[in-house]
Amino acid sequence: MVRISGVNIPDPKRIDISLSYLYGLGRFLSAKILKIANVPPEKRAKDLTSEEIGRIQEVIDKNYRIEGDLRREIQANVRRLKEIGSYRGSRHARKLPVRGQRTKTNSRTVRGNARKTVGSGRRKLELR
Repeated sequence: MVRISGVNIPDPKRIDISLSYLYGLGRFLSAKILKIANVPPEKRAKDLTSEEIGRIQEVIDKNYRIEGDLRREIQANVRRLKEIGSYRGSRHARKLPVRGQRTKTNSRTVRGNARKTVGSGRRKLELR
């Protein structure tokens, strides 16, 4: 198995797809990285030479934050929002949607109102 930035990359997949297994890299960035590293994107991960792996690793290390560094940065940003008492920080603290999504009908699993079947999670109305 090929190992890039501490992550095992699946062998049978194309390298442009398998680079997206790294946290912080998607299809677009992986294609860009391969172009800079001069590696054909249709090549399989198991067929890469150690030189090509080294070039890919070098481009990633030099230009992008991925995996642990990126996770720490995101955590620090959320912690900062909570500390300054912003609205977004309070939404993060309550584990509710942050970007203005509705919560009356969506985000049920977060609110603890998950329905397995239709009507089973709905609160019962008292009849008088």
